[in-house]
Amino acid sequence: MSGQKTVWVTGASSGLGLHTAMQLQKDGWRVIAGARSFEEGETDGMYRLKLDVTDEESVRRFCEKAAEIAPPDALVQCAGMLVLGSCEETGTEEFRRVIDTNYLGMVRVNRAVLPIMRAQGGGKIVMFSSINGLLGIPFQSAYTASKHAIEGYAECLALEVKPFGIQVMLVEPGDHRSGSDKYRPHAAAMNDNSPYAAEYESSVSVIAHDEHNGSDPDVLGRKIARTLDKKKIPFRKRIASPDQHLAVYVHKLLPAKLNAAILRQYYIRKKKP
Repeated sequence: MSGQKTVWVTGASSGLGLHTAMQLQKDGWRVIAGARSFEEGETDGMYRLKLDVTDEESVRRFCEKAAEIAPPDALVQCAGMLVLGSCEETGTEEFRRVIDTNYLGMVRVNRAVLPIMRAQGGGKIVMFSSINGLLGIPFQSAYTASKHAIEGYAECLALEVKPFGIQVMLVEPGDHRSGSDKYRPHAAAMNDNSPYAAEYESSVSVIAHDEHNGSDPDVLGRKIARTLDKKKIPFRKRIASPDQHLAVYVHKLLPAKLNAAILRQYYIRKKKP
């Protein structure tokens, strides 16, 4: 296709990354998708390459192979993971694994892609944050910390790369029916004897219920695809339910003590669905 634009998508094997990659392909983009689990090759018009965002050499190889196919007009970073557990009982290595994937993984890929975009005179970088990047949710501390890091990093990045014609966008999804709850590990130290066990069970039940009844992930993919088609993209794009939009707005206005009471009431004292 003459004039076809190319997007590189990380974390494209499942969840929101997969839905986003598929929608971009439907909208006419040449999609070069990366994930650890991929068998390399081109099927159904989508190029699949192996990519482990926690490994510098894997990132380098992915970028080299992807550039041989086509340089990126846009980069969409979706790779991520989550470990559920209390702050006390989530181990240091579990924190490290989440942050290494969710935050440092994006840093690695951006560092490899930025020279390409600078050389070609511009590009668009989309990074998946989360509603968790704007407020804390109980028993998701590692994930929440990684998403808060992405929010701050993206602000710095956008300021620095603007002179090179590179635009940056944060995507802040709310709950979506992405199926990621099937691959959600719990901290190794969490068990029925934990002092947090009752509140943990209640919170996890609410989290699972909200995701199961969340928004259609294909809608998210379509919104990202349509936004990328525009000449100018916004710095933030929140794709969430009305009540989650309201929660973020209220979180900015209310004092910390009242915010904490509201979140505890919702996640911890709410009866299990």
